[in-house]
Amino acid sequence: MLQPPHSSLQVAAVPAQRVPARDRDQDAPWHTEAVCRRDEAGLFFAPSKEPTAARLSREEAAKRVCARCPVMVECREHALLQPEPYGVWGGLTAAERRVVLARRRRRDLELKKAARAAGRIAQAG
Repeated sequence: MLQPPHSSLQVAAVPAQRVPARDRDQDAPWHTEAVCRRDEAGLFFAPSKEPTAARLSREEAAKRVCARCPVMVECREHALLQPEPYGVWGGLTAAERRVVLARRRRRDLELKKAARAAGRIAQAG
């Protein structure tokens, strides 16, 4: 989601089909094709003191919007690189993004350890 909570979004409709990144206009920002630009921001961001059942229902509805978005992967990567602390971005909640980031950090550490070990083996051999 590209707008702050509680703002109204008035943008032309975006096609619902997925368009491979290589076939898109490379000069246009990825978010111009985001399906969420035509939905209310409230679907993607939690109101204060939202009950758990309502939050889960809202997040699932937001994820359904994301699932049909042609730029879901770009949106997700944006949210992971920023990192966006709130809302549903690229089909992931803030908690789900934290899990993905933790897994990436662990993977990166393991790859660095493996590379150091391989370097030591090469030097010894």
